[in-house]
Amino acid sequence: MAMKADLRAGLALASLLAFCAGGVSAQEMFSGGFKQQTGEAIYRGVCQGCHMPDAKGAVGAGAYPSLANNPNLASPVYPAVVIVNGQKAMPAFGGYFSDDQIAAVINYVRSNFGNHYADKITPDQVKSVRPAKAQSAEMF
Repeated sequence: MAMKADLRAGLALASLLAFCAGGVSAQEMFSGGFKQQTGEAIYRGVCQGCHMPDAKGAVGAGAYPSLANNPNLASPVYPAVVIVNGQKAMPAFGGYFSDDQIAAVINYVRSNFGNHYADKITPDQVKSVRPAKAQSAEMF
């Protein structure tokens, strides 16, 4: 029960940071999902709140890793797992983004910010990293 409350608090904080950064409207923040569709729009509206506009990350109340020139992005599946399921201080966004949206933001980050990975992740590959329960029913 406490873990679910921690997850909701983390998502609320991430949404608030994105809102304060000017990337997300109040309607999007409380609609149960994010409406941005392009990878760039998703990054600017949500991800840059923690990873910063230049994707170099930050250290403060938490440690937000750099996505710029990041060798961990060599495999497109790794960021899919992290975005869908969360990791350490990053909440799971799988219940808020579609497979298409997650693929779009991964492909955007992997081809920008000093990253030059040419292969693309597909929405079907994103779907394959979701827990079986989440594939058949909405998480929230």
